[in-house]
Amino acid sequence: MSHLLNYKVEGEGHTTVLIHGLFGNLDNLGLLARDLKQDYQVISIDLRNHGVSFQSQQHNYELMAQDVREVLDHLNIDTYTIIGHSMGGKVAMKLAEIDQARVAKLLVLDMAPVKYTQSRHDNVFSGLKAVIEKKPTSRKQALEILAEHIEIEGVRQFLGKSLFNNGDHLSWRFNVKSLWDNYWEILGWNPISPIDTPTLFIKGGDSDYLTAEHQSDVQQQFTHAKAHVIANTGHWLHAEKPAEVLRSIRKFIA
Repeated sequence: MSHLLNYKVEGEGHTTVLIHGLFGNLDNLGLLARDLKQDYQVISIDLRNHGVSFQSQQHNYELMAQDVREVLDHLNIDTYTIIGHSMGGKVAMKLAEIDQARVAKLLVLDMAPVKYTQSRHDNVFSGLKAVIEKKPTSRKQALEILAEHIEIEGVRQFLGKSLFNNGDHLSWRFNVKSLWDNYWEILGWNPISPIDTPTLFIKGGDSDYLTAEHQSDVQQQFTHAKAHVIANTGHWLHAEKPAEVLRSIRKFIA
């Protein structure tokens, strides 16, 4: 059965595809889209199990990359540049492997092509599940429940963007059960065969998702890779320092 992801197309010119991270949706890279659509055709998508795209018990990079490729086939796109953040960065890297002929350039925001071994989202999942159990009727109530589990307000606000009114209470747009069941797939990674697509890894200076120890993994899989560090910013570099991130994206794709 064929499902097409939810997507939005803005602007015109060379196609640039924006792929959000875990618990996100197509608005997450909106700051980038608003700028880039002045010069490019920008396609923003909701990955499976996120936003208003279809939900599935399966959630892995092979399938997610295939999902995005189907959107591009549907729109008859002949060449495109991909920009992915976090989990979306891994989807972007996998897509560059399976659709190499069409990918002009690849930009990965704060993610390495490696399997991560430590869980980073236990508190987030606890908060998400608590909201499901307690069925809050207002956004304020939902955020208070999250606050019992998640201390960083920015993370609570980010998650709150995916709340919607499901009749008599608020629910999550993303599929908490599937993301929890497939969490080790999301952290995981099967190395790809080397590709020579021009690639830029943009790293948050304070983030530990992409570090010097990942350099050989990057070079083995991406033979034309460069890295650029945005100082004094963490994993959410595009939200914290959009102007600097856009400057490096534009320089690379120009």
